[in-house]
Amino acid sequence: VQILSKGELQVSDKERHTQLEQMFRDIATIVADKCVNPETKRPYTVILIERAMKDIHYSVKPHKSTKQQALEVIRQLKETMQIERAHMRLRFILPAKEGKKLKEKLKPLIKVIENEDFHDQLEIVCLVDPGCFREIDELIRSETKGKGTLEVLSLKDVEEGDEKLE
Repeated sequence: VQILSKGELQVSDKERHTQLEQMFRDIATIVADKCVNPETKRPYTVILIERAMKDIHYSVKPHKSTKQQALEVIRQLKETMQIERAHMRLRFILPAKEGKKLKEKLKPLIKVIENEDFHDQLEIVCLVDPGCFREIDELIRSETKGKGTLEVLSLKDVEEGDEKLE
C-alpha cells in the first residue's frame, strides 16, 4: 500500500529511450511543419530536420512540451542552416476612419503587403511572422473597438512545387 500511495513507477531504460525517440521525432515534425527554406520558400522534410537536430546535438527534455522545444530547435537551427518560420497570410478589413492610422501601427509587424484596397474601408492581404499574430489581433481589436476584422487566410505560406526527386 505504501508504494501505491507514495511510490514512483520505475520506467525501464528501453521505455525511456523509446519515449525520448518519439519526442525527438515529434519535435522534428513540428519544426518541419512550421518552417521553410527562406530562399526557396519550400518546406523541409522531417528526415532533414532530424538530421540537422542530430548535427547540433539537440537533446530532448522529457518534461518540456514538444511545441516549446520545437521553437527552441528553430532558434538553434538558424545558426547552422537557412531556416525560418513560414509566414501566415492574413486579411484585415479596417473601418475607413481608423484605417490609415492603424495601418501605420501595423506596418512594422507586416512582412509583405500582397494586396491593398481602400474604398469605404481598408482591406489588406499580407504576410506576417506567426509570432506577431497575437499583437496584430489585439491592435486591431482595441483600435477599432471590435469593428475591424482579422482573417487567417493560411497558416503557412509555402511554395508548393512539383519538383521531381531524381
